[in-house]
Amino acid sequence: MIRSLHREQFVPAPLREVWDFFSTPLNLNGLTPPDMAFTIEGEPGPMFEGQLIAYRIGIAPGIRLRWLTEIKHVKDQVKFVDEQRLGPYRFWFHEHSFSAVEGGTQVTDRVTYAMPFGPLGSLVHALWVGRQLRAIFDYRKIAVARQWPESPEGGSTQAS
Repeated sequence: MIRSLHREQFVPAPLREVWDFFSTPLNLNGLTPPDMAFTIEGEPGPMFEGQLIAYRIGIAPGIRLRWLTEIKHVKDQVKFVDEQRLGPYRFWFHEHSFSAVEGGTQVTDRVTYAMPFGPLGSLVHALWVGRQLRAIFDYRKIAVARQWPESPEGGSTQAS
């Protein structure tokens, strides 16, 4: 069964600044909940089409998996797509979109994914993975808001 997750967030910062942050693979660590023990293998440079990025993620206490994604599409300051090549899902397609809006940038995530193992995968999704995936994106929203807190005057100040 193909599933999807859709999230949107306003960021009170210019498009170029937001794009530069999200299109830097090393920044993904700070957008992932600490309990996932997320680490990027190596030090990938600036994002480009065809780039392979390897991670290690904790899916449960004491269980870490390797996840390999490929950057499939990049349109500067508009969108990029990562697809899983090796990892916990049967299929993973994550489109990150960015658009300039009044006072900042609209960030949109669309994830299309499928669990492995047929009916067993559906059960695991219902009991755990679906909730975990939503929690990851909830954490990400908070981390992004910390990166660009709104000032009392309505502007933003980038966190360091």
